Amino acid sequence: MKALALLVLSAAALLAGCAAQPAAPATGSPANDALWLDRLSWGASSADLALVRARGRNAWLEAQLTAPSPARLPEAAQAQIQALPINEPLLPLVQRMEAQRKAADALTDDMAKAEAQKNYQQALTKLARDASARQLLNALYSPNQVQEQLTWFWFNHFNVHQYKSNLRAMVGDYEQGLSERALGRFRDLLGYTAHHPAMLRYLDNEQNAANRINENYARELLELHTLGVGGGYSQRDVQELARVLTGLGVNLTDAKPKLKPTQEALYRRDGLTEFNPARHDFGEKTLLGITVKGRGEAELDQVLDLLASHPSTARFVSRKLAQYFVADEPPPALVERMAERWRQSDGRIADVLRAMVGSPEFEASLGRKFKDPTHYVVSAVRLAYADKVVLNTGPMIGWLYRLGQAPYNRQTPDGYPLDESAWAGPGQMTTRFEIARAIGSGSAGLFKVEGEAKDRPAFPQIAHPLYYDGIAPRLATATQQALAQATSPQEWNTYLLASPDFMHR
Repeated sequence: MKALALLVLSAAALLAGCAAQPAAPATGSPANDALWLDRLSWGASSADLALVRARGRNAWLEAQLTAPSPARLPEAAQAQIQALPINEPLLPLVQRMEAQRKAADALTDDMAKAEAQKNYQQALTKLARDASARQLLNALYSPNQVQEQLTWFWFNHFNVHQYKSNLRAMVGDYEQGLSERALGRFRDLLGYTAHHPAMLRYLDNEQNAANRINENYARELLELHTLGVGGGYSQRDVQELARVLTGLGVNLTDAKPKLKPTQEALYRRDGLTEFNPARHDFGEKTLLGITVKGRGEAELDQVLDLLASHPSTARFVSRKLAQYFVADEPPPALVERMAERWRQSDGRIADVLRAMVGSPEFEASLGRKFKDPTHYVVSAVRLAYADKVVLNTGPMIGWLYRLGQAPYNRQTPDGYPLDESAWAGPGQMTTRFEIARAIGSGSAGLFKVEGEAKDRPAFPQIAHPLYYDGIAPRLATATQQALAQATSPQEWNTYLLASPDFMHR
């Protein structure tokens, strides 16, 4: 009873103080370096802290920005990823699922049909869940932590929703492509997303055809992916871009559409993505004051070049990067310097990040960025089980659903919000305390596999070297007092993970 009472009292105290800022450690100290790593990774680790202390921040950052991809994970994590069926190439995977759907729809017995359709939906859901598991395992254990941070950022920037049509079969492939391009040129990211069937289907571009225009993707491409609101485009530009995008869609079959002889040379097919010239508007367009001649799919390349190099895109995307990595309201001067580096480097994300991380504004912001749910959950598990490999990501996925930030589950194209106000409500904090207790007590189920009845013991946080070097020196007095009241290691763990200090990065 005493332990329960302390838990309740601590929850109230910690929740009430959640808006308080963590103590600011001295620049150059291990605690300050740990905060720096917290910002650039999914949570500082003892190994990375030792590297930064031995080699310096610049060397660690350069290794991250030039790291080979894909990274090699610990054997137990790598084996889990390799066993997932989402590693199958996208085309046969989606076609196999489409065959299952058609077979279910063709059944004439109502009960058998309903059962087969349910099985099809469950199979789709499992594919998305497997992709979520891979995402979390990479976030937890990949040595390429900056790349993993950006993989989440770019998926959120170019958001698609898993429950649109059959996108649950596509999100894993879509995310992998974003990861491979995460540190490269923005133009490559833009071209990749513009041709991926997940994006084309999510924003209805497969319905976009000459004389039957659908503006959904064109509008979001300008408003959310490149120029941003106030970036200098008009409704007429949206309409003209939609005309450029006509004919670009998705083909789930192996059949080629019937075309006129004059259209054959303009037809393109790459996996599931198809450019059908019979559906394209070949009229001349004017976009952002630039004339676009009717040439077919080549028009899109011209327009994507224009959008990727536009000054409004440099500012808009640089601001979002700064909002993700620095502050909810990033300093305008920092954003402008990042945008200038963008223009100088032809939109190379690694160069933009160098400008951001090397800025005084970045340093001044350490420890002040509130963790969104994914950062909270992943950083808590990384801290708690630094020397163990999670065998069951199911609890983490469940927590993210409860916290409102499940992978691939933002229904609207704007992506999850990146500011504190979206995630700091009382209900959110209460759920975080419950998660902290589950992790801190060792009852989270992260190590349960089929045939095992018990989880592994609670993490020995009191002996954790990262705690002593990187966390303890920056804890607020109220947090230290709460920890001092703990009557067991499990309570101590819970209080630390639920503290206002741990809610910031």
